[in-house]
Amino acid sequence: MATTADRVGGARNINRAQIVDQNFLDFVNEWDDEPSGESVGDPGTLLRVFEAQLLSRHLDLEARNMRARNEGFYTIGSAGHENNAALGHLSRLTDPAFLHYRSGGFMMARGLKNPTVDPVMATALSLAASSDDPVSGGRHKVWGSDDWVLPQTSTIASHLPKAVGTAIALAQVNRRGKTPPIPADSVVLCSFGDASANHSAAQGAFNAAQWTVHQNLHVPLIFVCEDNGIGISVRTPGGWIESAFSNRPGLHYIAADGLDIVDSLTRSQEALDYCRNTRRPVFLHLKLCRLLGHAGTDVETDYMPLSDVERNEARDPILLAAETLLDAGLLDRQGLLDLYEGARERVTSAAIRAATHPKLTMRQQIVAPQAPYSRDRVNAEATRPPEQSERIRVFGSEAALPENTPPRHLAININRALHDLMIKYDEMTLFGEDVAQKGGVYTVTKNLARQFKGRRVYNTLLDETTIFGMAQGAAYMGLLPFPEIQYLAYVHNAADQLRGEACSLQFFSNNHYSNPMVVRIASLAYQKGFGGHFHNDNSFAALRDIPGLIMACPSRGDDAAMMLRTCAALARIDGRVVAFLEPIALYMAKDLYEEKDGGWLFDYPAPDQAIPLGEPRVYFPDAGDLTIVTYGNGVPFSLRAAKRLKDLFGHEVRVLDLRWLKPLNAAAIAEHAMATGRVLIVDEGRRTGGVGEQIGAILAEQLGSEVRIKRVAGADSYIPLGAAANVVLLSEDDIFNAAQDLL
Repeated sequence: MATTADRVGGARNINRAQIVDQNFLDFVNEWDDEPSGESVGDPGTLLRVFEAQLLSRHLDLEARNMRARNEGFYTIGSAGHENNAALGHLSRLTDPAFLHYRSGGFMMARGLKNPTVDPVMATALSLAASSDDPVSGGRHKVWGSDDWVLPQTSTIASHLPKAVGTAIALAQVNRRGKTPPIPADSVVLCSFGDASANHSAAQGAFNAAQWTVHQNLHVPLIFVCEDNGIGISVRTPGGWIESAFSNRPGLHYIAADGLDIVDSLTRSQEALDYCRNTRRPVFLHLKLCRLLGHAGTDVETDYMPLSDVERNEARDPILLAAETLLDAGLLDRQGLLDLYEGARERVTSAAIRAATHPKLTMRQQIVAPQAPYSRDRVNAEATRPPEQSERIRVFGSEAALPENTPPRHLAININRALHDLMIKYDEMTLFGEDVAQKGGVYTVTKNLARQFKGRRVYNTLLDETTIFGMAQGAAYMGLLPFPEIQYLAYVHNAADQLRGEACSLQFFSNNHYSNPMVVRIASLAYQKGFGGHFHNDNSFAALRDIPGLIMACPSRGDDAAMMLRTCAALARIDGRVVAFLEPIALYMAKDLYEEKDGGWLFDYPAPDQAIPLGEPRVYFPDAGDLTIVTYGNGVPFSLRAAKRLKDLFGHEVRVLDLRWLKPLNAAAIAEHAMATGRVLIVDEGRRTGGVGEQIGAILAEQLGSEVRIKRVAGADSYIPLGAAANVVLLSEDDIFNAAQDLL
């Protein structure tokens, strides 16, 4: 074994990878014990898992060599964690796996089970950031495969909520008697480190699994905690994981010696059997060690005594597995060395070849998978009506069909549209806080739970991170999820589930996987000061810069129904994630210019009508004095201001309701701006970070000095209670006065 290094000149200069590699060779060459012949289980299983471990180890070593040659770009490895190969070997190719970055052993073992896959070359291409990488197409080093390893880049615990969601959705599909995309008795696997177990996203996931199983519902999920005792440089308190998880209600705890190949196989099989048979969650605690530091640039001796580093190297699971195989007589010294060097040769060859493969070089090539849009197919799907006989059954009669009834307000028309979509898509589910029996805080989902049985509409626990995780899982299991977030402010509790997980999946999987969903959010302000900030949040800046996310914001009921149809089609056809912002203050609005004029009540559009992505609505399209560009509450505000301007001064003002806030229709904005030469941007959001900034940039870049531009927006402030809210929010008078300035 390696001797303690002399720190003269600095231990920082010592190549621990070379030492770990040489330790193995020395150990095997020095082995001279006679085999005991002790039974250690199935020889074929042991040898197959050991092969996966060796490939994983050599990939770790070669990743550092590639980095030194500037041919590789990722050095976080799996050294010390190779016994996760046991779970990779024993689980099925159809058991969905959400893995953290130290899962090389698992991936090699799963890949070796599929003769059409070369997991070594796939990993080498990923390390080289080659566009031929079969997983991400060179966009990131991720673990993933078409064998139900869904790629994600979580370095913490943000993948745990969607793993829980997948397990819950699988059970839900089974309970409805439908056919899931994987065998009905599949189990979901989710690995993470001991440090990540403390993350709020992880704690929420554990809680959601326990909360669900407490109600005697199935959660076929194995949480795999790979406990190496340290997170980068911060040690986990001794015994913390066992103390925190060994007695959690509803979470079956199994501890394994993650350094021992035999015990890892035994306990992994125990976890799989328990989970597959009982459909209840397991916490598999693999106790192991980390070798070679956090990553290639990490020098462990900066924060850890060299003696501790060497102690871990002496517990190398590859060494211990070799000892097991030699002692059992399954391999002799030469056979073991041949396996080890054969793995090295295979990995080195793959790395050399990978370095010659093409890279991503064009912006369009890079961004293509994150926002697919099949315009004609989406529009055809959006205008495909649901079965008419089923509509008559659900709504009660032909006369009761919503298009045959009087005009109604926004909340009612959204509710009717949701009924139609539930009829059209048997796989659609709707869930969130208070959405079922209560019908939502604003009764927008009223009667849906009563009408559509089989747990298609249901309440969740009060945790937005879990709601988004459940939506992602539902999508993986072939459902069409419509999660509801009760208020816009609550999105910020869980925005990373959209930013880092849901919206990144198509990008990091090169569009091999998607998690389509339509997220309905009660949004924006103007509730007459009721509820303060959390019920009147007018900021969605945190959503606007999420790549691939579509944002829709209707201001009236007929538009809302037609836009929802397009949103559902975007999700179903192209796998897109859509945020559907519903202006709370307009839910019940009936009048426009004066009390009881019914000017904001609209007919329900026939079910074969839809509004294409990006298409705005133009009021007074022939007006030539001023263009107002706005959305949401700003639309009726601007219409009233336009009427005052015409009545008082004779000015003709056109109002452009964007309807779609992301992506913006830049061509339409420029066209209507040029038509009048004067543009007032009416943005009810905050002045900083609001969509008005991008509208202004579009006008400046495309039209320059050809148009005069002015912007009015809300203050950079949280929303206070009562009448004070009106002081920081955009008002109709602000619009009127700014318009006068332009005119």
